[in-house]
Amino acid sequence: MRRSKHVALTPLQSECKIRVRFKDCDPLQIVWHGNYLVYFEDGREAFNKKYGLDYSAIYEQEGFSLPIVQSFCEHQYSLKYGDTATVKVFLCENQAAKIHFKYEIYNQHEQLCCVGETIQVFVYKRNVDKQNELSLVIPEFYRSWQKKYQLC
Repeated sequence: MRRSKHVALTPLQSECKIRVRFKDCDPLQIVWHGNYLVYFEDGREAFNKKYGLDYSAIYEQEGFSLPIVQSFCEHQYSLKYGDTATVKVFLCENQAAKIHFKYEIYNQHEQLCCVGETIQVFVYKRNVDKQNELSLVIPEFYRSWQKKYQLC
């Protein structure tokens, strides 16, 4: 995935704090590169909680899963064991049947350590005729959610 430099952001954003744990680090006590994607997920969960997007409810009540189909992560400065990181999450504007997030991770000294993006799509899980198929239209529940926050 190429980094989207000119994607407009919606006003919806959130942030969460993460304490870098020993298990997140390599032998040099630097966060292993793959764990930044885990931190993105922590940020996404905080965003979803703040704005009422519950993956379990989306699956159980609406019949969709939301797999990540693209991810991007650019490392700029290392997080270290014991650091307190801030993960900022921004919802990107789009008119397609997908959810596009941008991320920024800062250390406790407000140094930008990492930027990234993820794209999730809607996959039918309970529709017998379309099970495991990609939805090409925005599901009604998500369109209603967008309207609630004046995103469409």
